[in-house]
Amino acid sequence: MVAMFQPPFCPPDEALRRMQERGYVVLEPRAMAEALGVVLDALDVLLPSWERLEVDEYLKDGGRYRRRRHSCFVVDADRLQQAPHRAHWQSLDYNALHGGMQRWFQPIEPGVAASVGWQQLLLGLGRWCSGLKGERPWYVEAHQFRIDTTDGIGRPTPEGAHRDGVDFVAVLLLDRAGIKGGETRVFAAAGPDGQRFTLEAPWSLLFLDDERVIHESTPIQPLDGHGHRDTLVLTFRRDGFQGDASAG
Repeated sequence: MVAMFQPPFCPPDEALRRMQERGYVVLEPRAMAEALGVVLDALDVLLPSWERLEVDEYLKDGGRYRRRRHSCFVVDADRLQQAPHRAHWQSLDYNALHGGMQRWFQPIEPGVAASVGWQQLLLGLGRWCSGLKGERPWYVEAHQFRIDTTDGIGRPTPEGAHRDGVDFVAVLLLDRAGIKGGETRVFAAAGPDGQRFTLEAPWSLLFLDDERVIHESTPIQPLDGHGHRDTLVLTFRRDGFQGDASAG
């Protein structure tokens, strides 16, 4: 048996202080909801949409283990606006495997993007970002992921330990079924410190300062038959989306 390390959960009222100290914070679902002003029942109604994700056709390892949807938003104080659909782009500096590519994924379903829970979540995280780095509009890329064991092994982060080229990254675990592996690892970008743990509870949150830490998730394998791991990844960037001519 492989040991599973418990997440270093933080009380909701200490989350921003922990971010300032360590560059990342992990919250269990109820603490996440309290800290962000989110109603968990409003988030749960989004879960069936993960059954309708499309296969990622861009995996350079030839795999068929990743399904996803992608859409972009702008959070400006208490306003959330969906941006016109666009390709997901990262530079090779941040994603040596899939960087430099215009990757067009199917958009997140309109019913998801318009839902109360979705709006509460993005606005709450936007308030955190502004609390940490100053009030400003935040350019958000939202990624729904399902990693499954179609190929016998699924890789949540085939690019390995990485940064995303943004200011903040939120990783929410939604479901893990019939799998082993999928361990989260967070490392200081400028030092030896690191931590490993496994997120299990639906709507557990890992929130990262992308300038200060790098992160990865280990591959998953089936326990018996077919399994999967569902996540929602939200990246927050100032000054525009990656790939914009005006974005620094």
